[in-house]
Amino acid sequence: MKYYSTNQKVSGVSLEEAVVKGLASDKGLFMPDVIKKMPTEFFDNIDKLSFQEIAYAVADAFFGEDVDAESLKQIVYDTLSFDVPLVKVEDNIYSLELFHGPTLAFKDVGARFMSRLLGYFIKKENKGGLVNVLVATSGDTGSAVANGFLGVDGIRVFVLYPKGKVSKIQECQFTTLGKNITAIEVDGTFDDCQRLVKSAFMDEELNKKMKLTSANSINVARFLPQAFYYFYGYAQLKRLGKADNCVICVPSGNFGNITAGLFGKRMGLPVKRFIAANNSNDIFLQYLNTGVYTPRPSVATLANAMDVGDPSNFARVLALYGSHEAICADISGCRYSDPQIAEAIQNCYKANKYILDPHGACGWQALKDGLKPGETGIFLETAHPAKFLEKVENILGIKVEIPQKLQEFMKGTKQSVPMTKEFEDFKAYLMQ
Repeated sequence: MKYYSTNQKVSGVSLEEAVVKGLASDKGLFMPDVIKKMPTEFFDNIDKLSFQEIAYAVADAFFGEDVDAESLKQIVYDTLSFDVPLVKVEDNIYSLELFHGPTLAFKDVGARFMSRLLGYFIKKENKGGLVNVLVATSGDTGSAVANGFLGVDGIRVFVLYPKGKVSKIQECQFTTLGKNITAIEVDGTFDDCQRLVKSAFMDEELNKKMKLTSANSINVARFLPQAFYYFYGYAQLKRLGKADNCVICVPSGNFGNITAGLFGKRMGLPVKRFIAANNSNDIFLQYLNTGVYTPRPSVATLANAMDVGDPSNFARVLALYGSHEAICADISGCRYSDPQIAEAIQNCYKANKYILDPHGACGWQALKDGLKPGETGIFLETAHPAKFLEKVENILGIKVEIPQKLQEFMKGTKQSVPMTKEFEDFKAYLMQ
């Protein structure tokens, strides 16, 4: 499979080059030349398959031309050592719980897959020298990537995060690991962190000195595997006899997650439509309403992982659909302020005894507001509510149980490197 850039100046790139480079030389994001349709019999029998079996079939369509079958199967099965259950919250509304992995967030799937695929290419080519993974995080990406790559030979990870703008538990998950993981605390916003990462890839001097790649959803090996759980969610809905007129709602920040779902739909996944749930950073909703994409500085909200003012993967959505009209035919949007998010958490708990995290709350509320008669809704519950402990407990006035996995992270000692938001300072640090 060959890959091209969304900026249209680079094409014919191999999967290995796309994964190792992360970003195209023209600053665009890589897209596969072809998105293969899954056969009809796959969907006929999907409810009889395990998560791993479904994921391997989807991975083979994406990566089977470039990775031998045995290795790809091992990568998939190693990645998915946990379940992603579909939980009924109320009539016709289900939560796809993506927080049962090592760091209790949906990004565990993409991060673990990418670490294993990148390791496969390093071992296959027997290339010397470290590969340096740069990742900007507004919360869960950093913890998932850090833990997915922890201790992997030949790879060093730098996690850039905005000072004071991620939850304490999230911060513990990537600042306490040590080994090949370095946390960089940037005096700025997530958008500043993302800008530093992108600028590093474009700096000729830096790239001559270091092998750089990204583990953000700009990397095809990070975002494409996130399609796995859309297929599995549909399979579980089919087992319940509820798969007709399926609507999937995705809490959306940098748009890697919903883009993976849109790829699934292009592969034949029978999803009627998608809803992109935004917090106050509603750049995509404004685009849907106006046809004009106008990025702006992000603002801090209760749903901090969605605090993105210039979503990178919008370029992929546009490349996938080609026009504003086509995008609007498949995706609608909505926006929820902090008071509305808090109210959603309260209302869902009161009605269903189901505890939402602030991001899942946007998804649940969007389905409450937007489902039509005869439709069944799935919202992605992207992280365990305990990762936002103080916020959720203050809203509900109850104690939220902290899973043992999170408690272990909280025992570690914070190790981080303070950094300004100026690229020259970040470059100087890396050059050392």
